[in-house]
Amino acid sequence: MTDATELRRRTQELLASHPPATTGRLDFLRARFDAGLAWVHYPEGLGGLGAARSLQAVVDAELEAAGAPDNDPRRIGIGLGMAAPTILGFGTDEQKRRFLRPLWTGEEVWCQLFSEPGAGSDLAALGTRAVRQGDCWVVNGQKVWTSSAHLARWAILIARTDPDVPKHRGITYFVCDMTDPGVEVRPLRQITGEAEFNEVFLTDVRIPDARRLGETGDGWRVAQTTLMNERVSIGGTRLPREGGMIGPVARTWRERPELRTHDYHQRLLTLWVEAEVARLTGERLRQQLVVGQPGPEGSGMKLTFARLNQEISGLEVELLGEEGLSYDDWTMRRPELVDFTGRDAGYRYLRSKGNSIEGGTSEVLLNIVAERVLGLPAEPRTDKDVAWKDLAR
Repeated sequence: MTDATELRRRTQELLASHPPATTGRLDFLRARFDAGLAWVHYPEGLGGLGAARSLQAVVDAELEAAGAPDNDPRRIGIGLGMAAPTILGFGTDEQKRRFLRPLWTGEEVWCQLFSEPGAGSDLAALGTRAVRQGDCWVVNGQKVWTSSAHLARWAILIARTDPDVPKHRGITYFVCDMTDPGVEVRPLRQITGEAEFNEVFLTDVRIPDARRLGETGDGWRVAQTTLMNERVSIGGTRLPREGGMIGPVARTWRERPELRTHDYHQRLLTLWVEAEVARLTGERLRQQLVVGQPGPEGSGMKLTFARLNQEISGLEVELLGEEGLSYDDWTMRRPELVDFTGRDAGYRYLRSKGNSIEGGTSEVLLNIVAERVLGLPAEPRTDKDVAWKDLAR
């Protein structure tokens, strides 16, 4: 049985055979994966050792103390937080071997082809079609709000394979090669001036059946694994005290006493406490993951994340007065990641407006919490037993 002592021993062996000071970053990350120290709770041969998830912190602490490189998790968050657990849960042995190692090392970036212009909040209404032709599926449709599509090699994709059954039952889950013919990525410029999001157009894209995850028509169940992990990865990120959005406004409060008023003081105290409660709740949620898969509780964390970010950034702009109305750079860029704390208050205020939309709208998440966490009666759904092709659009 792998315990903390054994993990420390294995980590020291890795550091001895691949000293961080003299080993290339990618070589070190590959060796770490092969040693089972990437995500220790994954199976042996897939970057893990079948150990308890909680023991990952033991490995991470040893490597951090030795100055070892990490895999830049913010840049590859979709792969780590969404694609990997879905592949692990539903992929074939061949798919796991092919995709998980370069996903974890960051050699291959992933994106998520879920939302559509007519199927965002109601994702199950998606209309992108996949038609079987021999050993391939031919896919046509449009996806939208796709983070990192301009960087990605691979995408997790859901498409409609049977329009004659109710919308939740005729969906299949695929892995799409973003370099294939027929895949077109267009930037979507946001209110921040950047274009981290994209539109993706799929025209006669051929996906081998070997890149299907799960059974044909069972894509909605597979997608639930992705979505639950997504909400945990967005709302349950591990932070130190005063990490995230509360940090910059707390620093401004301490360093700029001339800006203080009694009203700002009361509002900041309230938000500081709420941010700390959310941080500790996120830690509890991560501990729950040690004994199971993420559940609907992650939706509650994501709701809190969105609300707090918007309220905190609003307070920061007000606290700064005229300075809060300035903006550092409207240059059109296609960034590799979202950096909330590396920009100014104006950026944080504008970018946080998207927090209540991305990763599931707050309205939809409120329904999930009401029905699946609190056990309240479900909203009436008149389309539950209607074939997708007969739905009003």
